[in-house]
Amino acid sequence: MSRYDSRSGDPASYRDRRSDSGFSGGSGLGGYNSSSSKRDHESSDTQRKVDLEGLTPFEKNFYVESPAVAKMSESEVEEYRTRREITVEGRDVPKPVKTFSDARFPDYVMQEIVKAGFTEPTAIQAQGWPMALKGRDLIGIAETGSGKTLAYLLPAIVHVNAQPILSPGDGPIVLVLAPTRELAVQIQQEATKFGASSKIKNTCIYGGVPKGPQVRDLQKGVEIIIATPGRLIDMLESHHTNLRRVTYLVLDEADRMLDMGFEPQMKKIVSQIRPDRQTLYWSATWPKEVEQLARQFLYNPYKVVIGSQDLKANHSIQQHVDIVTENQKYNKLVKLLDDIMDGSRILIFMDTKKGCDQITRQLRMDGWPALSIHGDKSQAERDWVLSEFKAGKSPIMTATDVAARGLDVKDVKYVINYDFPGSLEDYVHRIGRTGRAGAKGTAYTFFTAANARFAKELIAILQEAGQKVNPDLAAMGRGAPPPPSGHGGFRDRDRGRGYGGGRSSWN
Repeated sequence: MSRYDSRSGDPASYRDRRSDSGFSGGSGLGGYNSSSSKRDHESSDTQRKVDLEGLTPFEKNFYVESPAVAKMSESEVEEYRTRREITVEGRDVPKPVKTFSDARFPDYVMQEIVKAGFTEPTAIQAQGWPMALKGRDLIGIAETGSGKTLAYLLPAIVHVNAQPILSPGDGPIVLVLAPTRELAVQIQQEATKFGASSKIKNTCIYGGVPKGPQVRDLQKGVEIIIATPGRLIDMLESHHTNLRRVTYLVLDEADRMLDMGFEPQMKKIVSQIRPDRQTLYWSATWPKEVEQLARQFLYNPYKVVIGSQDLKANHSIQQHVDIVTENQKYNKLVKLLDDIMDGSRILIFMDTKKGCDQITRQLRMDGWPALSIHGDKSQAERDWVLSEFKAGKSPIMTATDVAARGLDVKDVKYVINYDFPGSLEDYVHRIGRTGRAGAKGTAYTFFTAANARFAKELIAILQEAGQKVNPDLAAMGRGAPPPPSGHGGFRDRDRGRGYGGGRSSWN
């Protein structure tokens, strides 16, 4: 029996939509081939029918266009998309919605939207909601902080409420895969908030903590699982859950999961999900590797891009680049902290766990209130460090890239790249920890001769964001060697602006 307001899950209507939504990258159910490509999926209708044999039909198209949206002319649609920097691809792309009421969400979802105090949909929500509610596969390219979590969670809640209630032993209906524990927890918080009114249960599955509480959640039955790949595979292999009922799959920050080497785990997980599921594939960037994986996992998808597909930084962030030598970094860092420390949160990125610990230890010895977070720390320790940082008790946190994406700490005023990251994508994501939700932020970056190969691309990012380019960096971009003394310091900072009279107040 459907729990959606007025839907009955008519099998005939499902059969009609099946060709619209198609089949995806295979499943371990009934011998589906997880490595099959989009071309393989399109090769034979007969094969599709065999693939679906024995699987229960399910409802996934819930979109009813509002009269206001229906009245929009093509020129009005184009004007709206241009103004909000929305680019779309795909067959029969629905018009964007301008208001929450246009999305025609059920009352139980609208109540939560009103309670949250939102005024209008973000760009990704305006275009993504009608796409997701239609039941089609979807590729969404949008930077973090764009509202993409609710772009897939609210349609997921509608989807869950349209499916038969879970039976004992059933796995989830919705699966959200995320690269890091921090991102997974944040997604869970939103799922809990917006799913409460319809009593949708969820759990968060991630490593680094005891399995017991997670196993108990799974045994009780949950409609939504938010998981990191490694721990989910562990739970599947231990038979604590299964993916036989998953009909709505979300891959969040797919580019980051690929960066972290999760491709084999992602394929293994997707291979256990029915091929006619709905898949939503989210990424902040669109490199070839991400595109290739999308071809394997999605069938006939919509694609929506917010802003340019070219890599660019948030324009609310002031970016400063200092050309230094490796030996100068620590002294430059201390001098910078002396200049900027005013009690605001400062996030310092390092390349390695060892470097993270060494610099944190040195900073503490010198009287700075610093803590560190990286992958070798226990989950309990990571949670404690994050809570101290969020509360402002320890306003300086050093981190490896485990914190570069998915870390949503309000009011991070400064990001410092002590080590330049291994890609420009990671640079953009690191500095994106500041300047969130319309706030201003500042990023400082130490750039050495070893980073020279990134100079041209970094200059392009700075110029696109309207930032001044350090003359020494410009010279490196033209192929000149870096200045031997690393004299190009950060510019125009107020001097002697220490917090509470300087470091001593933190002792």
